[in-house]
Amino acid sequence: MQKQATKQAELQKQIEVLESIVKQYLSKEAMQRYFALKSMHPEKAIRVITLITSLVQSNQLTEKLSDEDFKDLLQRLEEKKEFRIVK
Repeated sequence: MQKQATKQAELQKQIEVLESIVKQYLSKEAMQRYFALKSMHPEKAIRVITLITSLVQSNQLTEKLSDEDFKDLLQRLEEKKEFRIVK
């Protein structure tokens, strides 16, 4: 039980670090959308902040994302998740 609590605390700390990086690159509206997403779909929120962080670290993202840009990123994450079996 102690191990799981420690793991959970470590994970939460990592999420906070990612959020602190991402906050610098989200507009006010995009940030509001992120927090709404985080409360409704925490796993999806983690995926999107991980993606944004990697874009920042690879210098592919240099300016703030608008709400529309943020919605596009979410849409692309959903599209990647889907797959089709073609016969």
